[in-house]
Amino acid sequence: MGSICSFSYINCVLLVTLRSKQVFCETSRFILLYNLLFADTAKQVPNLLLYLLPFFRIKVPYSACGLLVVLSVLTESISPLTLAVMAIERYVAVCHPLKHATIFTVRSTGMAIAVVWTFSLIHILIRLFMLVYVIVKIHPNLFVIDICSREAIFFAPIFHDFEKAQASTLFLSVGSIIIGSYIGVALIARSASTDKVSAKKALQTLLLHLVQLCLVLTAPMFSTIIIAMARIVGRLTIIRIYSVGFVFFIILPRCLSALIYGLRDQTIRPMLLQNLCCWWRCSNNLK
Repeated sequence: MGSICSFSYINCVLLVTLRSKQVFCETSRFILLYNLLFADTAKQVPNLLLYLLPFFRIKVPYSACGLLVVLSVLTESISPLTLAVMAIERYVAVCHPLKHATIFTVRSTGMAIAVVWTFSLIHILIRLFMLVYVIVKIHPNLFVIDICSREAIFFAPIFHDFEKAQASTLFLSVGSIIIGSYIGVALIARSASTDKVSAKKALQTLLLHLVQLCLVLTAPMFSTIIIAMARIVGRLTIIRIYSVGFVFFIILPRCLSALIYGLRDQTIRPMLLQNLCCWWRCSNNLK
């Protein structure tokens, strides 16, 4: 619980930091980072509620649980799609530096973010139709017995097939973009005229993108584990497994952006550390 609050605190400070200077609002990679961080942070609020409900043994109606689950997946597709745009931006920055300022303007970056959110909206509409189907089939006053989760709401096999298909499509498409960008940067890095330092940093960033993508898209695997374990273990054990897995598979991957980008970037890091120290002192003074 403490680690979740700490990560959320750092995410919020970084969001404020990315709006504290004009350069952060006019640079494409910082705009994309803000979008990624905003999506990850927004996902934490319903996720935290889903994490706490089993501990307090709170029974909620299927309709309320379904709404909470839909909110928890509201920005689920945004992170991997934003990672794909960020990978393309790094590729253009290293391989076509003279065209970068023309291709990745504030306007074009905003349009790319709009496309990302549109795809995510389509995903949410599908989820809402699925939720309506569940509520129609089940009495709306029926309470969730064990755990309020996507597994408890979207329990039919067709829903699990949708989860796997959606995760596989995202992983293959975004993974291909990141790997393609990595190969392109790696090839251009061999050129004598290339900035070796920038190319090396871009390669490291793209590798981190790929690792983060793998972590973000582990939710369907987590769902499969929970469903399989629920058939062979008791309620208390499954709640413990769910709690531990929820932190590592659902919460932690969404909290890595601040650590990966906020602390690595030489432009952001001084401002982030300064704001963290300032906020920490203010919170201590209030105590």
